[in-house]
Amino acid sequence: MQRALFGLGSLIAVAAAAAFAAPAHAQQPLKIGMIMPYTGQFTDTAAQMDNAIKLYMKQHGDVVAGRKIEVIRKDTGGVAPDVAKRIAREYVVNDNVDILAGFVLTPNALAAGDVSAEAKKFMVVMNAATSIITTKSPYMTRSSLTLPQLIEPFGAWAYRNGVRRIYTMVSDYGPGHDAEAAFTRTFKEAGGEVIGSARFPVASPDFSAFVQRAKDADPEAIFIFAPGGSQPAALGKALVERGIDFKKTKIMGQGEITDENALRGLGDAALGIITAYHYDYNHDSAANKEFVKAYHDAYGRNPDIYSVGGWDGMQVIYEALKKTGGKADGDSLIAAAKGMRLESPRGPISIDPETRDIVQTIYVRRVEKVGGQLRNVEIEKIENVKDPVKARMKN
Repeated sequence: MQRALFGLGSLIAVAAAAAFAAPAHAQQPLKIGMIMPYTGQFTDTAAQMDNAIKLYMKQHGDVVAGRKIEVIRKDTGGVAPDVAKRIAREYVVNDNVDILAGFVLTPNALAAGDVSAEAKKFMVVMNAATSIITTKSPYMTRSSLTLPQLIEPFGAWAYRNGVRRIYTMVSDYGPGHDAEAAFTRTFKEAGGEVIGSARFPVASPDFSAFVQRAKDADPEAIFIFAPGGSQPAALGKALVERGIDFKKTKIMGQGEITDENALRGLGDAALGIITAYHYDYNHDSAANKEFVKAYHDAYGRNPDIYSVGGWDGMQVIYEALKKTGGKADGDSLIAAAKGMRLESPRGPISIDPETRDIVQTIYVRRVEKVGGQLRNVEIEKIENVKDPVKARMKN
């Protein structure tokens, strides 16, 4: 392993020396190496993100600060950290890539982070949401979210809005555990009581037994975390079939449980569900209306959180290059990204100069009917939210 790493470092040094000997950087194309699961279980997630990347370049051109932008795409096929690391190394050594980007999945981002740190390459994480990712490389920033950033403020919000006794139901895997811990941490700190909990298998087709246990506990609210896809609709159906009245028992969760596809499956059973999220295509702003129209015109569908992560990731790259005058070394680009403030379709965002993570508004939404259609209607916003995990690490 040490030998392999030494070999990479040596080749990087040779490539760097050649670059310095070459003509002015403005004459050379700038290469962005995307690492995403273009095939497999997460194909649609990658497509939504990549569509926004293509749209951004179409609208803003492929030349920035005199540098022509070239995007290279390579497929991890899913959760494959070894593959992601190999691709990152190939990009650096063989393809002379300047920037690493994409990263739908946490394990892949963590693995590539090692290469970013060693090769001193600017890296933009456009989705993967585990808090620790950006600690893997000092040249890394993120344009998406962290899970605690969404859920910890939500737990405190629930208590402020009258909930005192809650039951938690989450998927039995890392993100579910993290969501449960984040919500209950701030909810209990505020004075709330968690009266019970259940963890269901990630691929569970039948939620009836879990829902019955929640009903028997008679909570004021149920907090739910389930991954996007088929689970939110199936879980919502089980809640209705087991006789849980959403008017008496609040249903709360992260935004996946009421995303566009979930609402289509839930129908009117979704009315009243309260969620916390950082983006929805119905967000009311001029920038978002323009983004949604352009995205829908181009791809025949609405953008989602993966789309906005890709869009803002490209925005970070373009604006950083403008600041550096086209210089693309890791030190110059990360310095340009720190403290950057941007207008996103989701609202104002910035890059924390200390943690290099995104700072953004978290929206609390309730499902209502608007013009005869189910919508996530924003009922409160929590502004300038940083990643709370890193804030605690600092203290």
